[in-house]
Amino acid sequence: MDSKTIRQKFLDFFREKQHQIVDSAPLVVKNDPTLMFTNAGMNQFKDFFLGTKTAENRRVADTQKCLRVSGKHNDLEEVGHDTYHHTMFEMLGNWSFGDYFKKEAIAWAWELLTGVFELPKDRLYVTVFEGDKEDNLEPDQEAFDIWKNYINEDRIIYASKKDNFWEMGETGPCGPCSEIHIDLRDAGKVAKTPGKGLVNQDDPQVVEIWNLVFIQFNRMANKSLQNLPDKHVDTGMGFERLAMAIQGKKSNYDTDVFQPMIQSLAKVAGTQYGKEEKTDIALRVIADHIRAISFAITDGQLPGNNGAGYVIRRILRRAVRYGYSYLGFNEPFLHTLVPMLAEQFAEVFPELKQQQAHVSNIIIQEEKSFLRTLANGLKLLDEVIAKTKGQQQKEIAGTDVFTLSDRYGFPSDLTNLVASENGLGIDEKGFKEELKKQKERSQKDAQKSTGDWVVLNSGESEFIGYDETSSFTKVLRYREIEVKKKKQYEIVLETTPFYAESGGQVGDTGSLEFRAEAGTVTIPVIDTKKENDLIIHYSPKNDFTKVADLAQVEVFAQVKEQRRRLTENNHSATHLVHSALRQVLGQHVEQRGSLVNDAVLRFDFSHNAKMTDEEIAEVERIVNEKIRENIALDERRAVPYKEAIESLGATGLFGEKYGDTVRVITFDENYSRELCGGCHVPSTGVIGFFKIMTETSVASGVRRIEAVTATKAEEYVQNQVALVNQVKDLLKNPKDLPKAIESLIKEKTDLSKQIEVLENQQVQALKQGLLDAVKQTNGINFIAQKVSLPSADALKNLAFDVRKNQDNLFMVLASDIKGKPQIAVMISDNLVKEKSLNAGKIVKELAREIKGGGGGQAFFATAGGKDATGLDKVVERAGEFVA
Repeated sequence: MDSKTIRQKFLDFFREKQHQIVDSAPLVVKNDPTLMFTNAGMNQFKDFFLGTKTAENRRVADTQKCLRVSGKHNDLEEVGHDTYHHTMFEMLGNWSFGDYFKKEAIAWAWELLTGVFELPKDRLYVTVFEGDKEDNLEPDQEAFDIWKNYINEDRIIYASKKDNFWEMGETGPCGPCSEIHIDLRDAGKVAKTPGKGLVNQDDPQVVEIWNLVFIQFNRMANKSLQNLPDKHVDTGMGFERLAMAIQGKKSNYDTDVFQPMIQSLAKVAGTQYGKEEKTDIALRVIADHIRAISFAITDGQLPGNNGAGYVIRRILRRAVRYGYSYLGFNEPFLHTLVPMLAEQFAEVFPELKQQQAHVSNIIIQEEKSFLRTLANGLKLLDEVIAKTKGQQQKEIAGTDVFTLSDRYGFPSDLTNLVASENGLGIDEKGFKEELKKQKERSQKDAQKSTGDWVVLNSGESEFIGYDETSSFTKVLRYREIEVKKKKQYEIVLETTPFYAESGGQVGDTGSLEFRAEAGTVTIPVIDTKKENDLIIHYSPKNDFTKVADLAQVEVFAQVKEQRRRLTENNHSATHLVHSALRQVLGQHVEQRGSLVNDAVLRFDFSHNAKMTDEEIAEVERIVNEKIRENIALDERRAVPYKEAIESLGATGLFGEKYGDTVRVITFDENYSRELCGGCHVPSTGVIGFFKIMTETSVASGVRRIEAVTATKAEEYVQNQVALVNQVKDLLKNPKDLPKAIESLIKEKTDLSKQIEVLENQQVQALKQGLLDAVKQTNGINFIAQKVSLPSADALKNLAFDVRKNQDNLFMVLASDIKGKPQIAVMISDNLVKEKSLNAGKIVKELAREIKGGGGGQAFFATAGGKDATGLDKVVERAGEFVA
């Protein structure tokens, strides 16, 4: 049975059990500060488990793209080295939100595995929760008794809380689980050693394939458990492991999920899979990583230097370095795998095929960049190796390994490989200590503690901010949090006009007035965010907690209106810009991200070339024309998604998870129609004026516009005009300003060339004088002099010119360059080796005389300082180093 059939049979099975089949959520998580990536199938259903949202369909099933490379679930370092860990994988799952429970979940799991997929019953084992004294929980006898109807008791195993009690996080929904394991070993091994004793023992052939989680508790901040009002089922089955079991393979990588990619790679690399462990690991790593990279980019996450972007860049670079180190790929190769991957998933995850060119373009630029980093890193590593050998050490210091990795992006495993080729090792312990320090610094920076919710009223939070900027409401719940030792309070209101940060638009700020009989208490709202479908208002003040009878107190919620209006200007302008860009540059333009606040709008879009001045001007012209037309906002709420896309022709964003119904924003049905949940102007004329400030590159194939509207745009133009007038005044009001500036630049260039000639003449004159002043000291040609030069470059050129004309040289030059003391030390290569002289160390010692510092290579180094009176002492001390 091929993998496509396996996936479809799973979905068809649960469709027949009255489950709605839903789409996978994007791999990249948005509007949830607790997660970077979707790491489990249940992520998109958290709101239902938490009780903050009611499910329209109480039974659902899907196949979910998951990524486990950060936080609690981080399998990155195991990927490729074993047979079953992955970065991105598919999680097949079925859920019940307060509908069926253990009886049905267990019965259907057994029916599917043994009836539909025909897995051998005598190779299956199940585990159930053994109970836990600390949590005062009894063994899950209910699950045990249900399983007895399907499997022999000796195949039912009681397991610990660690293995059989699932928790969403430190707090939140949780409950006992029942895992299904399969023994895939050969018959001889099975006969010799029963599989029961290998369950949960990390045996690669006795593996868990399905986890049935029975969510019935809520973990509180004080670690206690409370019963949830409803009982839920959350199951997760690794698609790749299931394929391994059904196809009778010993490794996930031996299934048709990975083999086409692995065989294609092996052919290009000129090797065979299964021939050598090192190349096999590399092939597995690349075949796995290209999936995570491609789908993350598809879902809107570009490789970057921090956060989720850094994680994706790290995965990409890991794949590149395995290809570089073990498969001989010295040129970009990952991007060539995208078409095969896109075709493989065209039916289940079609978004990759739709964005195939964009994804390939991003990857190839990242590959080129990292290959340059590897080349530069090798040069740096050569210096480190030389230093290590010079100090007669057998291992490269852990701090050096860490610096190469952290600062220069050169991976530690590659450092170890090159070191071993040079007869050295690396200080693994020291490197890990540096990593630990870095991790501790990061954890300290991101430290956050969260208290339990104080629930005052039941119900769901409703946003009314499209129509109102103030409202009377009441508090549903609140809690205290601590971020970097600063306390804040999260408040959830029954109805709120505050927009929660989403879709690029920042969260509203404002105030909450608690109108009690004893008087009004007012607190500021400094931000608004959405978490688990709750609109959360953040305040640094706890005065409201002291209000008597808080559950019944009327609260007046007031958004800072001027800030909201300016933000609306910029948000609506992004829609106008998007359409204008497509008009000017082509229909390939797609939004790739945005930031909208009261001061500026930032719009990222797909395009492969820098925009010309004429293109920028044309975009501005179109947008301002639409502003002057004063087009009225056409806002439609709760439009069925299919109708919005197919009938209305609305544009959606890749990487967004849309519900069954959507909000459609239109400014002229023939110009701009988009799916959007943000706040907008009632008509385009309110925006006033639009001006692009910058157009830059964000990544390969992605450009960024930063622009301003309304009064900010007017201020920008006025400042630019003032700047031009200032330049005119400085140039005595020329008739042709550009021509006058060009003339000035040409004059400067000509003068610079003349200065360069004069400096060179001066250097040549000084060079001969220095060569004439050479002294013999212990067999060394010694020079130490103060020289008068106009620049540091001239000092460097002089040193190298003397070196060319004098062998066996040790030279110290000191110069006062425009009031700043400079030192240069030059040593012939033979003296560096034979006399163990090091210019870098010597210049640091001499720099003390001028109250400065410096460094460089063993043969040449420079230093600068603050005290020019010490230059004579520098020349005087030069002889100490050759005495």
